[in-house]
Amino acid sequence: MSAILLPFTDDGAIDWPGFEAHVARTVAAGLVPAVNMDTGYVQLLAPSDRRRALEIARSVAAGTDPAGVGIDLVAGAHVADGAGDPFDPAAHLAAAEQVTAHGGVPVVFPSWGLSSLAGPDWVAAHARLGEAVGRHLGFELGPMFVPYGRIVDLDTYAALLEVPTCIGAKHSSLARRPEWERLALRDAHRPDFWVLTGNDLAIDMVEYGSDYLLGLSTFAPDLFARRDALLAAGDPDARELTDALQYLGAFAFRPPVPGYRHDAAMFLQMRGWIGSDATPPGAPRRPDADRDVLREIGRRLGILA
Repeated sequence: MSAILLPFTDDGAIDWPGFEAHVARTVAAGLVPAVNMDTGYVQLLAPSDRRRALEIARSVAAGTDPAGVGIDLVAGAHVADGAGDPFDPAAHLAAAEQVTAHGGVPVVFPSWGLSSLAGPDWVAAHARLGEAVGRHLGFELGPMFVPYGRIVDLDTYAALLEVPTCIGAKHSSLARRPEWERLALRDAHRPDFWVLTGNDLAIDMVEYGSDYLLGLSTFAPDLFARRDALLAAGDPDARELTDALQYLGAFAFRPPVPGYRHDAAMFLQMRGWIGSDATPPGAPRRPDADRDVLREIGRRLGILA
């Protein structure tokens, strides 16, 4: 699964044609598109824009099942609350139902209220949501991405595995050890559960048993698909490509981590896939010097001159 960057134009508008083209490009590569995620600036979008992103993605991805996993679209179910706000189950349910109404599987995005819950209550919130909407994905998002992010303890994660409607969870701690621990729990207690790595600093986690829902793959869904095919074939060139892509991840996801979205916009613009590297107000930007490094990485990957 690949989180889709939401591009913007130089005048500050959302580049909807560029977004639609990138969803189509991702599906054509064989990856499941994930919209309204951190990569898609979901925290900064108006409700109408989140809905439009879902509508466009659905029109492109409907019936495709690009990865052959019975899912053609996933999307963040986001609640825009504030620090100190209590958990609002009705708001989370409404956000998830908006995703399912568009044929997608909701990713339960963290919020201030949800992240404030004790472990058993956090699991119970997912269970109640699943009773209402069916299949969904959990989401551990580290505070380096958003201030209300949360990585739960292992006992809480083990309890999440017992929620039958939760078919997997994205893990974005940017650390290997906690993901290895989750894989061991998964293997021991629920082998069909997807540990979806969000570790853009270790994209080889798929070789340890993770699947992925990455932001880095939005830079080059074509190359991630090629890497995946090489891995499936047992071709050692897969690791050479992983190394080159990992260089891109290490550079783009350096602190402050949310700046990776601007690097993605610059890289996609260099590839000729979008027209601008603009970002929405409130999103951190990288220095112009990043372009030189990104171009060199693109040359190493064989996609930029």
